[in-house]
Amino acid sequence: MNIQEIMTTDVKSCRQETNLAEAVKIMWDQDCGTLPIVDKDRKVVGMITDRDICIAVGTRGRPAERIAVRDVIGGKAYKCLPSEEVTAALQTMKKQRVRRLPVVDAEGRLVGVVSLNDIVLHAGAASPSDIVSTLTSICEHRRPTPVASAARLSPPPVGAAASGCL
Repeated sequence: MNIQEIMTTDVKSCRQETNLAEAVKIMWDQDCGTLPIVDKDRKVVGMITDRDICIAVGTRGRPAERIAVRDVIGGKAYKCLPSEEVTAALQTMKKQRVRRLPVVDAEGRLVGVVSLNDIVLHAGAASPSDIVSTLTSICEHRRPTPVASAARLSPPPVGAAASGCL
């Protein structure tokens, strides 16, 4: 089964200059916990999660309206193509420990998002053992960063903050 058969296509996004309060409003309005970050050509440059936002607001001493998305994201945005097999996307999720991947066209422009939930909810998209293996890898505990030094550190890899809970 290909990603295009199970991905969500009505996906909202934000830009790097979007402030965290605006990003939260989009997430609230769309009932989602992550947003792809795109440039002016809709090319994916990152992902931001509700957890990324909470940690940033809690550790930076500034209100959400005064923190730009670009100040929170970091690392590489892992993506997949609509024609990619679901099992290949699962391997990327497992290796990178993320629950969601932006789906991009050949030019890197956002066309959708595929989540672990999408895979689970589409019977036959992947084997139960592949799904459990991926989820086990994603949920493996990481070594926490002390809060006092978190504000001085670079942000975690894109999407890394989202992988700790369901």
